[in-house]
Amino acid sequence: MHRSRIGVVLIDHPEEQYERSRAFWSAAVGTEPEAQPDGPYESLGVGGGVRLELQRTGSGTSPRVHFDIETDDVAAEVARLVGLGATIVTADDEFSVLADPTGLVFCVVPVQTGELFEQHATSWT
Repeated sequence: MHRSRIGVVLIDHPEEQYERSRAFWSAAVGTEPEAQPDGPYESLGVGGGVRLELQRTGSGTSPRVHFDIETDDVAAEVARLVGLGATIVTADDEFSVLADPTGLVFCVVPVQTGELFEQHATSWT
C-alpha cells in the first residue's frame, strides 16, 4: 500500500519572463511570493491544502502550469500511473517526470507538504 495526492501546482516560466509572471501572479492571488530553500521556486500562500508555486525554468522553455503528485512511494505511484496510461519522460532516484495520455507533463515526487499530506493523501493498494 502507498499513498499520494496532488500537493503542489507550479506555474513555470523561463528566466527571461519570470519577473513579469511573478508580478502578475502575486497580484492575482494577493500575496507576496516567498522563496523556497529547495530549488528555483517561490511559494504563493493561497491556502486550501495545496501549494501554489512559481518556478524558473530554462531559457527558451514554454510557459506552462504543471502539478506535483507527492507520494510516500515514488516507484509504486509511477507504476500505478503508467498502468493508467501515463508515460515516463524522465526518472531518477528522487522523482519522475511523466506525461498523461494526451502529453500533459507532471511530476511524481516524495512527500513535500508534511502534515497536509497526512491529512489529504489517498491510499492505494
